[in-house]
Amino acid sequence: MFRQNRLLAAPFVVALIVLIALALPLRAAERGALERFLEVTGFDVALDSIRLSADSAPEMLGLETEDFGSEWSRLVGDVFDTEMMHDMAMDILAETLSDDLLDHATGFYASDLGKRLVEVENKAHMTEDDGLKAESGAAIISGLEGIESPRLETLRRLNVASDVEEISVRAIQEVQIRFLLAAAGAGVIELQMEEPDLREAMRAQADELGAQIAVNALANAAYTYQSFSDDDLAAYAEALEHPKMQQVYTLMNAVQYEIMANRFEAVANRLAAMQPSQDL
Repeated sequence: MFRQNRLLAAPFVVALIVLIALALPLRAAERGALERFLEVTGFDVALDSIRLSADSAPEMLGLETEDFGSEWSRLVGDVFDTEMMHDMAMDILAETLSDDLLDHATGFYASDLGKRLVEVENKAHMTEDDGLKAESGAAIISGLEGIESPRLETLRRLNVASDVEEISVRAIQEVQIRFLLAAAGAGVIELQMEEPDLREAMRAQADELGAQIAVNALANAAYTYQSFSDDDLAAYAEALEHPKMQQVYTLMNAVQYEIMANRFEAVANRLAAMQPSQDL
């Protein structure tokens, strides 16, 4: 399975959650069932892995994690607290995930194939990106291209199905915008452009970012699922393409990106007490 401050600007991710909630039955899932859902689907591990993205925060501000010494590790541990992020996800899902959708997703991931998939996905989520995974995945893709393997198309189906309506580009950019605005508001940086101009600059980079995400996602999928047969992956793609699973993934992606944006805003506020103001 894939991924406090108020919103600072165009709330794409939260708006998406609200739209999903309005479209779902009023009766939401019980919290006990949600706990099982998080564990069975591996979404609890995906949430925990959000903290691995924290090291990109200083780079977005023109800084380095080394600039903060041991304070950085302490900050990441506090802000990306596993229990806190888990509770945030539970609060949102308790209001938005219906029993019907929960049962559908849990049923698949509790199957033999689903359990094996979650095992490798959990491992991939928590593996530090040291370049080896990306290089290995790219090598696998190159080999598949060399023999014109139909497995490539199946891997692409998996990625398209798990990124419903390609929200990842818009959501990632919203996380970046909220982080930069929070950092500016906290006095950590001085933005040299107004918010509308920042958003326009982001939109201009959307196609390039989307292409990069697609390449990285394909290599990651090739590496993560290398032990699975073509038939297993085709069955997984079919399961992800089911309309109910598409609704589940839309919601999961929205929840994951909302929590990421919220935690990055918290990082910005904490940085104000750790680092002199920088121009950006």
